[in-house]
Amino acid sequence: MKAAVVPHGGAPGANPGRLLERLERVVLVDPQDRPVGEGDKLQVHREGQLHRAFSILIFNTRGELLLQQRAKGKYHFAGRWSNSCCGHPRPGEATYRAALRRMGEELGFQSPLAEELRLVYRAKDPASGLVEHEYLHVFRGCFVGEPRPDPEEVGAWRWMSVPGVRRALARHPGVFTPWFALLVDRMLPR
Repeated sequence: MKAAVVPHGGAPGANPGRLLERLERVVLVDPQDRPVGEGDKLQVHREGQLHRAFSILIFNTRGELLLQQRAKGKYHFAGRWSNSCCGHPRPGEATYRAALRRMGEELGFQSPLAEELRLVYRAKDPASGLVEHEYLHVFRGCFVGEPRPDPEEVGAWRWMSVPGVRRALARHPGVFTPWFALLVDRMLPR
């Protein structure tokens, strides 16, 4: 998929939060999303441990979905297109608050969110060898304006119609994250 808009601002390596993100801890959970401990984010992904996460789908007033291409420097699934924003609550942080925090960090804006779906999935990144095994809380929001994403998080972004998203996923599934295909299948009308 070709990027329609490339983000601007900030010099590569200028984000001090990037190091903190790599040192972050995540909440380990059981299959019912009950906390069972915490772990180092990268180690949890190396071992494929089940942990709490969230994904956000942001739409504009025309019903188009905001897609992001994960930055080339991301620790897994780098360079792949995905939903608007993803992340992990920190230990002791409510999932909704974490989603708002991460939306601001990645996309440079805030929007009210509504939780619409929960699911568990597992996907291995063939490039990095890391495993996503997440109890995923999925939120939906609306935004009018132009995102100002962090270039260390987001390589490119674009608004796309739901039929366009479905066509792109059918034609080029390998350019998208595996969880994005699940979200489209379960949340976006045909």
